[in-house]
Amino acid sequence: MLEGPRSRTSEFVQLLHVMRDFLRGFRVLHFVGPCVTVFGSARTRESDPHYELAKQMGAALARLGFTVMTGGGPGIMEAANRGAKDAGGRSVGCNIELPFEQQPNAYLDRCVTMHYFFVRKSLLVKYSYAFVVFPGGAGTVDELFEALTLIQTGKIESFPIIIMGTEYWRELLGFLQKMARAGTISPGDLGCVYATDSMDDAIAHIREKAIKPFGLKYSVRRHRPLLGECGLCRTERCGCGESPRVPGNLQSTSP
Repeated sequence: MLEGPRSRTSEFVQLLHVMRDFLRGFRVLHFVGPCVTVFGSARTRESDPHYELAKQMGAALARLGFTVMTGGGPGIMEAANRGAKDAGGRSVGCNIELPFEQQPNAYLDRCVTMHYFFVRKSLLVKYSYAFVVFPGGAGTVDELFEALTLIQTGKIESFPIIIMGTEYWRELLGFLQKMARAGTISPGDLGCVYATDSMDDAIAHIREKAIKPFGLKYSVRRHRPLLGECGLCRTERCGCGESPRVPGNLQSTSP
């Protein structure tokens, strides 16, 4: 794709491959509902405190009614998907073909694997009403600035960007302030970014900036337990008679 000019036939075939990537993504993700995309490092270990925080974030977003979307891989992505799955919410991933690190994690209800990075990034943005950024490397920084640039240029709505891990991101947050002082970005652009270490503050910010302004409505998701499975404790034939406790989902009011 990035090897420079080739024959017109080769370029046309390349275009068809890109279209195929987009079509596969659209088919898999069309009915996932309003999402929050969680970005972060694929290299984060389960023993890392940020893994546990991302897991809690995934669960909190699911309880809020969002589908949790990630890049579908290990590390922070796995943690967020795992939290959503454990909370009974929807968990989806948009993976990428790489020679290392990027095998789909085990906590995905739906997953699509892309060949092209720019297609993957488009899909991670397309379905989301907020973006949560955990500590990560070059790919995470790229995704953060992709979302911020799209908001800044009006290509997408002013969806909130929540940065978790203020100590890790301290220099980058300072550089954003420097850009605003230098006039290379507008001071108002900083309003899209909310940095915190508090889960409660992050969820309150998402509720205020991503649900109310865009008219998302909460609807109870009906769930029929598996035969013989208790909806309360998820064990077979316990006889408690309780209704299943499954999070509801947010729905968009737009056509």
